[in-house]
Amino acid sequence: MPDVLAAFPELADVDDPDLREGVRDCWATACEETETDDLTVVPWFPPAQRKHGIEGETLVAHVRDVVAGARALADALDASRGTTVDRDLMLASALVHDVSKLYEFDGHEETAVGDLLGHPYYGVYCVAAAGLPVECAHVVLAHTSRTTVEPAFLEAELVRRADEAAAAAVRTSELDDLRDA
Repeated sequence: MPDVLAAFPELADVDDPDLREGVRDCWATACEETETDDLTVVPWFPPAQRKHGIEGETLVAHVRDVVAGARALADALDASRGTTVDRDLMLASALVHDVSKLYEFDGHEETAVGDLLGHPYYGVYCVAAAGLPVECAHVVLAHTSRTTVEPAFLEAELVRRADEAAAAAVRTSELDDLRDA
């Protein structure tokens, strides 16, 4: 069983013990159910990686980039606008936003979950099964334009924008123009 805290040291920054444990349980259950022994080798997003010849990008690195991006956006808004961001909710949600990719892909091959449900619907199930609050499930569902769910609160918007920027950063490793993605 992979050490979730070793893969995602940012988990230690979630102050609420129930949220922290829920995130750990969410990833631990996903690893167990998908027989994932090493989170650090799970690919970021196989279809995009195949399409653009992107090698070596991992899901763990992407999730950590999203956490860092959401944090930076929250810091900037706190400093300039005096906003109050629920850091625990934002961090926990950013940490689980792509947990469904363990179910959607077996290595680089799409599974029935990926084909029939698509990203990120199964993630909502994972988050709920781990006992995380509905707000985390909302962030998982709203973090991508692949659903019609729009972010309902600032933490969801921050995770969505951080995810978009992190994905764009990966794509720029192989593309000169992001419009070619």
